[in-house]
Amino acid sequence: MRQDKTSPLLSPLWRLALCCWLLGVCLVAQAAPFEDSMAQRALACTGCHGPQGRSGPDGYYPRIAGKPAGYLYNQLVNLQQGRRNYPLMQSLLAPLDDTYLRTLAEYFAGLEIPYPPPAPQPTNKALLARGLQLVRQGDPALQIPACVQCHGSALTGMQPSVPGLLGLPRDYLNAQLGGWQNGQRQAQAPDCMADIAKRLSDTDVHALSSWLSSQTVPLVSRAATQKPPLAPGTKEIRCGSAPW
Repeated sequence: MRQDKTSPLLSPLWRLALCCWLLGVCLVAQAAPFEDSMAQRALACTGCHGPQGRSGPDGYYPRIAGKPAGYLYNQLVNLQQGRRNYPLMQSLLAPLDDTYLRTLAEYFAGLEIPYPPPAPQPTNKALLARGLQLVRQGDPALQIPACVQCHGSALTGMQPSVPGLLGLPRDYLNAQLGGWQNGQRQAQAPDCMADIAKRLSDTDVHALSSWLSSQTVPLVSRAATQKPPLAPGTKEIRCGSAPW
C-alpha cells in the first residue's frame, strides 16, 4: 500500500531524528579500542566495592581504595585460601596467581580518593564513651589492647599490612568483628584479631563500631609508616598477617 506523503515518518523532524540515531550508532562502533590495563580489569571489583573501590552502597562491601597494599594482598590470599569465608570472592580469585594478586592490591592501594562524611550515628553518650576508651586505651582487665596500638594513632592504618579503621560503615565493622568471633574470618597465625575479638562483648562490639563509624577521616588518610610508642605496661602484639 502506498504511503501517504503527509506521513510523519517522512517529515523533516523524523528524518533528522533518524540521522542522529544512525550517527550515534556509528560513533559507538568507532569507540576507542579496549585497553588491557589494570584499571579496566579492576572494573570487575567495582561492581560490589563501588566506583574506584570507594565502597558499596549497602554497608557490607568495604572501601578498598587507598588501603595498604600488604593488607589488600593478605586479604586476597586469605579469601583465595579459605581463611575468609566468602564463596563469591573465592570463586573470582581461584584462577589468579600470586603475581596478579599483588598487582591488583598495589593498584587499589595507589588510589587516593576523598572519603565521604560519616553517616549519622546513635547519640548514646555512654556507648560512644566506651568505644572511645577501647580505641584509645583498650581494657587491660579484659586483655583488650587499644586499637591505636596496631592501627596507628590516627586510625588510618600502618604500612605495610594494617588497615585503617575510619571511613567504614558500622554494619561492616560489626560483621567483621562478629566474623572473627565465630571463625568466619581468619588470618595467618598467630591470628591476633581473632583473639582480641573473642574478648569483646556484644556491647563492646557495638560501642567500637558506633564510635569508629562516627568519626571523620583525616584529610591525610594514608597509612602511617611508624608505630606509635607503646603505653607503659603494654605488651607488643604479634600478628601473623602483619609482621614487623
